[in-house]
Amino acid sequence: MMPRLSPHMSVMQAAATKAAKRLLRDFMEVENLQVSMKGPGDFVSQADLRAEQSIREDLEKARPGYGMLMEESGASGGDKWSWRWIVDPLDGTTNFLHGIPHWAISIALEKRLPDGGTEIHAGLVYSPVIGEMFWAEKGVGAYLNDKRLRVSARRELKDALFATGIPFAISNGGQRLEFARTLGALMPQVAGIRRFGAAALDLAWVAAGRYDGYWETGIKPWDIAAGMLIVREAGGYATDSEGKDEIANTVVAANPHMHPKLLEVVRDGLAASKG
Repeated sequence: MMPRLSPHMSVMQAAATKAAKRLLRDFMEVENLQVSMKGPGDFVSQADLRAEQSIREDLEKARPGYGMLMEESGASGGDKWSWRWIVDPLDGTTNFLHGIPHWAISIALEKRLPDGGTEIHAGLVYSPVIGEMFWAEKGVGAYLNDKRLRVSARRELKDALFATGIPFAISNGGQRLEFARTLGALMPQVAGIRRFGAAALDLAWVAAGRYDGYWETGIKPWDIAAGMLIVREAGGYATDSEGKDEIANTVVAANPHMHPKLLEVVRDGLAASKG
């Protein structure tokens, strides 16, 4: 049975659902969007900007005083926040601009702890094209719409399907080498490796048991904050490359059986790229 949505989650889902309506209209007329480049192979469109503005307005109205960390507009609200929204208004922009229906809205809520640390308190990843709302709150569990999620139970690498993000034009040589070493080590051992182009959905799909694990380097907080909590609340592990429960520029997520194995291969790849 799905638990009652908290006030925070109700606000998050409402903001994502509203922004998704315009994104879906833009997706159907993607050839008319104005697009600019943030860097080689890194795009931002009118759709990203409009969705971010819509989400910002709804979250600020519902919770004035909360901090913000948003992909397009960066951080706002000062450094002394107790709560902070982390938002990617359109994860998978390249897919979106090519008419590929694999993209999502990601919203996470970060809480400042008494010791000065932080934790992700709630997260959602919404795929409007197929109507899938992945969401979780700390200690409450993870859900797809109203269905409880659990990570897969596979134990052997030979049976495992992993997801990743392939470095593109903006990536540096070290990152490309790390990826090549990790991929080369994993490919002979696993059932398959996929690259679908939306980190938030990769994590959500780990939580749903569709993938047995996922790793990526050169990642940003708004790409993974929500998804990492969803994986954990579905019974999996989502860590940095050191195995810590922190948001960093490398993420390794998997079910409990696969996480140590995947983490070892990723660490070896990182070490090889620096050596």
